Amino acid sequence: MTSTPNTVKVAGGLVALEGVVGVVLALVLVLRAAFGADQTIANGVAEAVWFIVLGGGVAAAGVALLLGHRWGRGIAVVSQIVVLPVAWMVISSQQLLYGIPLGLAAAATLVLLFLPASTRWAAEI
Repeated sequence: MTSTPNTVKVAGGLVALEGVVGVVLALVLVLRAAFGADQTIANGVAEAVWFIVLGGGVAAAGVALLLGHRWGRGIAVVSQIVVLPVAWMVISSQQLLYGIPLGLAAAATLVLLFLPASTRWAAEI
């Protein structure tokens, strides 16, 4: 069994960062709901729970990749495939400051996870 390639570790760091951003967004949603901004408390909390579950899962996958666990790769790939159209929508909404870095991070993560060293590592038993 070989050690975890740096490509996987960097991808894991990016994925973990995305997951942490999702969890932080959940906390912001709870605070907004608590102070009555834009929605009812129930809607804000429900949306926050959704972001905690998804963000937490993505963060866990990123940490798994950083630690060399192969199970995180599938979650990481699927989450990046989901994030790419979201980044495009954000860019199309003229929010370039958010959309471009998000799209670049997702694309870079996918490239890192599909480089030969990463796929060889993932294919090991």
